[in-house]
Amino acid sequence: MDWKIFATVFASVFIAEMGDKTQLATMLFASDKEVSKWTIFFGASLALVAASGIGVLAGSVISSHINEKYLHYAAGAGFVIIGFWTLWKA
Repeated sequence: MDWKIFATVFASVFIAEMGDKTQLATMLFASDKEVSKWTIFFGASLALVAASGIGVLAGSVISSHINEKYLHYAAGAGFVIIGFWTLWKA
């Protein structure tokens, strides 16, 4: 296992998920006193694992057809466009 890649992916996903709608929804479910916190934890964890699995699978398929360099450009452009759109709507 490449621990440098592992740490980079972990830190990136952890920071990206902090304070987003997923975390807020999980906190809302956890605020219900009648629901097991373990059920919420395992449900939210499984959802993140499934979503990450889809991302890894999609990335593997796409990278077999498109050069990695162009994927980086497309991802960067996508983030810039989302940033401009967010600023425009603010």
